[in-house]
Amino acid sequence: MTLLLPAPALTPFVKQLWYADTPADAQVGREHILPTGQMHLVFRLAGAPLKVFDSANDQHGAVAREPVVGGPRASFYVKESGLAVSAIGVQLLPGAAMSLFGVSAAELAERHTPLSELWGAAGRSALDRIAQAGTPLAQLRVLECLLAERLPRIRAMHPAVAQLLSQPGQLTRIDTLVRDSRYSHRGFIALFREATGMSPKRYARLMRFRTVLARLRQQPGVALGALAQDAGYSDQAHMHREFRAFAGVTPRQYVQLDPVEANHLVLR
Repeated sequence: MTLLLPAPALTPFVKQLWYADTPADAQVGREHILPTGQMHLVFRLAGAPLKVFDSANDQHGAVAREPVVGGPRASFYVKESGLAVSAIGVQLLPGAAMSLFGVSAAELAERHTPLSELWGAAGRSALDRIAQAGTPLAQLRVLECLLAERLPRIRAMHPAVAQLLSQPGQLTRIDTLVRDSRYSHRGFIALFREATGMSPKRYARLMRFRTVLARLRQQPGVALGALAQDAGYSDQAHMHREFRAFAGVTPRQYVQLDPVEANHLVLR
């Protein structure tokens, strides 16, 4: 995988740009894509189109044959895996939706949206512009330029929300933060949802899950009871319920599956 940090003008909105060549596996299967609290913009340059499934019982799935924006999610989604694919994309930060796509994150949440629905003709031509660049690094630079072209539409994230997101440990004090912001509870929730696609409490639960996920990657043998306590869950059963809701598996099953990439959980 080739990674590129964004130009300074894009740093408030873009975490990183990436290019990946994924070889074919011996068997085509499915994988859980775990929630990060962030959005993604993805272009498939070669290979099979993106195919996602509503559930484990969905035998047909839905195929995306053009670039898509993956909105913020509060749980995992299922996609086809095992096919050879070349793709390029962007990992986006909270607040990017309105600035780069002209809609709130809440409007994009829990689904994949064709880029052409957001950028019109520019979205339809973007894939060709990237593909014609040749090398992966050149393609990343073209994608960076495409994003920079949207910046005149900037509408910055509200300072009250930006302050909260800069201190994720404070998300557990949501009622206090709402009061200190001098907004009504409903008004503050609306601002937060516009930036992140979910409520502060849901976002806080997701960030706690991400903390547990990182700890399991670093210490696969950690005692789950201690991990639950350290992460602020009421007990180990509470952590198991939350983890399964976000990942579709329990913490121990996640460790046993031992995914190569933290957020791509191939089902065996």
